Amino acid sequence: MNSFTQKHTLQWKKVGTALLKGLMFLMLFINAIPLLWVIRTAFISQDKALDLFAVGLPTLDNFKRVLAAAPFGKYYGNTLFITIGILLVQLVFITLAGYAFARIDFYGSRLLFILFLSQLMIAPEVLILPNYSLMVKLGLNDHLLGIMLPFFASAMGTLIVRQTIKTIPTELEEAARVDGANLPQILGKVYVPLLLPAYLSFGMISAAFQWNNFLWPLVMTDSVSKRPLSLGLAMFAMSYETGAQWSDVSAATFLVCVPLLALFIIFQRQFMDSFMHSGIK
Repeated sequence: MNSFTQKHTLQWKKVGTALLKGLMFLMLFINAIPLLWVIRTAFISQDKALDLFAVGLPTLDNFKRVLAAAPFGKYYGNTLFITIGILLVQLVFITLAGYAFARIDFYGSRLLFILFLSQLMIAPEVLILPNYSLMVKLGLNDHLLGIMLPFFASAMGTLIVRQTIKTIPTELEEAARVDGANLPQILGKVYVPLLLPAYLSFGMISAAFQWNNFLWPLVMTDSVSKRPLSLGLAMFAMSYETGAQWSDVSAATFLVCVPLLALFIIFQRQFMDSFMHSGIK
């Protein structure tokens, strides 16, 4: 009787697992429908764009019209400069701040760390007006540095680095000090190599956010030459020349999305593993 019950229970578990996997694949397909529609429409001729069942040979004409109608090359350059520039500065700052909060015992460190993390509970939209006023006073409005400056410090990145450093044995630092290493050498040779998983997990989050950031660049930029991809795509989609030409809009959207998609597909395993080993459980 016990063996029969166990066999029956095992069969129900297999059925439950199969149903759960089927539900997951169904949800995956439903969520992928907009992306699949964009990719399909980007490579199909204009006269077949709104016909869901239309079949035709892929064409690059939509991309040619998009690249001729808007300076997407300039948008790409601005976005890459903003994204990479912000990330490089953030990596320096979160390393220094994360080490200070994890290893240096100074007066008020816990309170300061709590105050530092409190910015995670503040919606970015609340800070638009004071940040814009500061950028105007600094003369950085309609400037790429004005778009970048408010994001140089990151509470989330500091938290990830701090939690990761907490998991690193202090004996490694003590051994380095015995060998005569100073603080910059300890950070560069001991902690930075061990923080690579944390850097990767935070870097993907930061890059995705800055690549898709729309509201702050919209407030800060006035000229076409300073627009990032997200803002350029929105302006292109609303332009009179585009109208309801969904094939062109889909082609422009594909140009904006494909770098992040490729980046995630290539590094998805490292990205998931980095979260498992970065100290954030």
